[in-house]
Formats: sequence, structure tokens, C-alpha cells
Amino acid sequence: MHEHDVIVVGGGGAGLRAAIAAHEAGADAAIVSKLHPVRSHTGAAEGGINAALREGDSVESHAYDTMKGSDFLGDAPAIETLCEEAPEDVIQLEHWGMPFSREEDGTVSQRPFGGLSFPRTTYAGAETGHHLLHTMYEQVVKRGIRVYDEYYVSRLAVTDEPAPEDRTCHGVVAYDIKTGEVEGFRATNGVVLATGGLGQVYDHTTNAVANTGDGYAMAYRAGVPLEDMEFVQFHPTTLPSTGVLISEAVRGEGGILYNSEGERFMFERGYAGEWGEVASRDVVSRAELTEINEGRGFEDDYVMLDMRHLGEERIVDRLENILHLAEDFQGVDALEEPMPVKPGQHYQMGGVETDENGETCVDGLYAAGETACVSVHGANRLGGNALPELFVFGKRAGYAAAGEDMKTAEIPVGRRGEIEEGDVEVPVSVGTTGGDVAADGAGAVADAESVLERAVERERERRDELMGREEGIHHAEIRAELQEAMTRFVNVFRNEDGLQSALGAIRRARDLYQDVYVRDPSETFNTDLVQTIETRNLIDLAEAIALSALVRDEFRGAHWRQEHQERDDENWLKHTMLSWNDGSPEVWFRPVLLEGEEKTYEPKTRSY
Repeated sequence: MHEHDVIVVGGGGAGLRAAIAAHEAGADAAIVSKLHPVRSHTGAAEGGINAALREGDSVESHAYDTMKGSDFLGDAPAIETLCEEAPEDVIQLEHWGMPFSREEDGTVSQRPFGGLSFPRTTYAGAETGHHLLHTMYEQVVKRGIRVYDEYYVSRLAVTDEPAPEDRTCHGVVAYDIKTGEVEGFRATNGVVLATGGLGQVYDHTTNAVANTGDGYAMAYRAGVPLEDMEFVQFHPTTLPSTGVLISEAVRGEGGILYNSEGERFMFERGYAGEWGEVASRDVVSRAELTEINEGRGFEDDYVMLDMRHLGEERIVDRLENILHLAEDFQGVDALEEPMPVKPGQHYQMGGVETDENGETCVDGLYAAGETACVSVHGANRLGGNALPELFVFGKRAGYAAAGEDMKTAEIPVGRRGEIEEGDVEVPVSVGTTGGDVAADGAGAVADAESVLERAVERERERRDELMGREEGIHHAEIRAELQEAMTRFVNVFRNEDGLQSALGAIRRARDLYQDVYVRDPSETFNTDLVQTIETRNLIDLAEAIALSALVRDEFRGAHWRQEHQERDDENWLKHTMLSWNDGSPEVWFRPVLLEGEEKTYEPKTRSY
């Protein structure tokens, strides 16, 4: 049994910043991560960090661009917090040694990005996330913060009161990948979930294989609502062969997209008027797929992205990493030829419901980064807004978990404040009806130590059950079917029949999982066991995405519905909420908060 004031689950950008903040607040903080921190997926972020730093730019402009980009589904208190704190935090990163690209006069470079009315994206070549990750990890090492790497957190130790708002999180349970032991980690102050995204729900994704949505799933089953899960971002420029990301920075620097007829279709086909290739990601992704579906793609699969005209000097200075990615993963010399690209799953706008301080409705449980939905991004995230979200809200969650006095949050969490009950008809049973695969919660016990001990015991029972089966179905078969169904039916373009088909495939995956078994009998470094547990999380999250997408019958941001081609502000200016309720998902809604500190954001037609 390990004990610390603050336990941070995940060692990526949000987790590192949360641990640093907790340490700054005087807490004994520790990071528990299934990867070494510098292997976290934050390192794959290429484009940059949005912050209003220059004369001519403003926090207010950044906030409006973000709200517009969100298709007016972002919450104003969260958006304004992000935009107000990003400049100071970028300067802090620079003081910590972040090697930002610079102009000849020494000022930090900023470039245009999709959906921004001002070139406010700071960057470090095309490896911004890599440098950010290493810069913050240095600060963790400097402060002597304990890191338990290669520990896979698979369960939260949460009390079992009927109402989630009455529950308390006392720690986590983790599987030591190196030894095979199941161990408890008690948090005397708080637990911060920062486990990154859930891209492995899909089979074509920019996400790392480790991005299995563990934090979302654990919080969901512990009673924390998931918010706006239907809003999945598909990045318009990924390599067709692998899903590897080709940064929006290419288009920000002036790269162009064209179809098989040689048309610069973003302009010539009227998809984005004067914005062209630097329209928001949802707009560009839909444009590309429309071109492909209407027969103007290459090999009916992709379009071309060309940056040759930028010149070798500029490309090597600002986009060198893109050259390596195109060559290594697609066999293309991007100095001499265009790159094939197509949309791929990239980012989850929805997530674990939190307020501006990272707090969930379960006492002692916080979330930050892509795992959380504070709702900064609403229905669509602007490129360059993910990295500032990591450190702004990672910092705030770390301070709050450590017990710092924070400004009272304006965003309510849990079933508090104004809410609306919802309902949805589905063709199959959803949730764990017909037999649960892993009971969650910690039992009706009161003291923290007993809660944690019970959670450890339950996780050992689950491990032993999975390892004890001599035959059954392997998780890889279940995962492959699930990913194929999600990519086919819950992609950029969606319709009711497809979403219902997805739910049917998810029901099948859930039923098959009842007979899942672990092939590898070893105790040490048993990644087969880890991936089997991860697959359960993917099933729960795929269902949350598909169910939320079926509920929202309008077209907003990244959520396109064939039957509903208009944004419906009268009926749908609200967040889709999903609660677990002992294995039976419940849908409800919460109003969007459009009233900021000094202005109210009135929804307008979103044109690019």
C-alpha cells in the first residue's frame, strides 16, 4: 500500500502539470502511469499552443474564436479561464526552458492556425508536444516528485453511496506491469485523472496504442457523468497507411489541399470561402470526405496536401518533423511531392464532467486534459487549444486536489443546478444488462483504508478470474470488431441506421467479453492482461459515444447527422450528459453557459 497527498493518474502533459502544481501547493504528489512520462502521447502533438501574446491580439479575441469554433457549445467560464491564463502559462514554460521557435529579433514565433482570427499559435518546430513533455518532466525530476511508471491504474477506490454526489474517492488500484502485483495507492487529499484520449475506440486514429480512455471509463463507472461524448474530432490530415498525424501547421504555414482534378477544393468548391485550408477541422474533414465520396479523391481514399512551394529552407526550419513522418510512414519525400492525407480520429471533445478547477461530482476526484470536459471545446476543438488546456487546467486541478483555496467554480457538476431528463430508444439493450464484466465501486464501507483495501481485493479477483480461464475469446478479436464498427458507423458522417448498427455491434462486443480470456500466463510484463482490461474500457466508451450521437438529432460542430442538417439552437443548446447508474446508462442534459464575465456569447451562424 502506497500513500501520498495527491495521486495523479497519467504522466502526459496534464498529469505532469497537475503534479507540479500540487507540489507547488505543498502537497506530497505522485504520478502513477502505465507509461514512462516521456512516452506519453502528448509528445506526438505537433502544431502549437494558442495564447494572446502579441500587440494586436487579445484574450477577448481568443475567447471568441474558441467559442465560435465550439459551435457555441463551449461554456464561457471555462473558455475565458483558458484564454486569460494561457499567456502567463506560456511565459512560465519559456522560463522553464521550453525551446520555442523564434523570430530573428528573438521574440517567440506565432503562426496562423485553423479557425483563428489572429496568428497566435506559438510552437517549437513541428514537435511542440515533444518539447512540452520534456520541459515539464524536467520540472518533475527537479522537484523530486515520485513517479510510479509501468503501473496500470485499473480501478478507483470510491465509496458506494446511492448518489454519486455523496461519494468520495480515496485512491486508486494499479497493476504493477513489471511484477504482476495488484497494489493500492491511497490519496489523502485527491486523485487527478489525466489519462489522455480514447482513440483506440477507432481503427484509424492519430492516437497511440496506449490511448484507451481508462480515466473516462473508471470515472464513468464510479458515478461521474460523461459529457458531450458524441463530439469526436477527426483531423483532416492523417497518413492513409497508419493514421500518423500531419500537423495543421503545414496548412498554417501555407500548405494547400487539392483533389484528383487538380482543384484547390476548399476554395474552388466553396467549402470555406476566404478561410480555405485554415478553416476549422470539422469543416476541412467533411470537405475532404465529400471530395472522396463524390469521386474526386485519389484511389477513392485520400486527397493531396502540398507544401513544396514553401521552399526547403522554410520547411526544414519550421516543419522538419513532417518530412521524417512522410518519408518513414508513407514513403513520400515531401520536398519533392505532395503527401496523401485523409481524415482520422484525433481528439475527444467530450469527457469526464468537471468544473473550472478540475473537480468532479465525486469528492476527492479530479480530471484534466483530454480526459476531462470542462467544456472548453464544445462541439469542435480549434487546433492549438489542446496544449494550453493541458497546462491551464492541469495546473488548476493540481492546486485544487492539493487543497489550495480556489475561486468558486461557476460550472456545476453532477445532478446539481438546472438539468433536463432525457430518453432515447435503442434497438438493443445497452450497458451491462445480462451480466456485468467487472463490478465497480468499493463496497458500503466508510473509512478510507477499508475502501481502498476492498477495491484492491476486487481488482485481484478480476485479475485472477481473467487469468484463470483456459479458453474463450481473445480481446484482440473483440477490439477489432468494435473498432471496425465505430469507424464505419460513427465517423465524420452519421445517420440513424448506422448509429443503431454501431450499438448492435457494441452489444455483441459486450456479450463476447463475458468469455474473454488472457492467453499469456506469465506474471511479469503481461501486456495481454493489460489490453484485456483496456478493451472493457473501450466497449463502455464506444457505447457512450454512439448513444450520445444517436440522442443529438442536430448538426453541430463535429457531429454531422444526415437526417438533421441544421444547427438547432432552440432545442439543442445544451450538453449531452450520460450517467452509468449501476450499469444502465442514463441520458440527461445541462444548459450551455454562454454568459461570460463581461459579455454574453450570442450564437451566430458559423461560417468559415
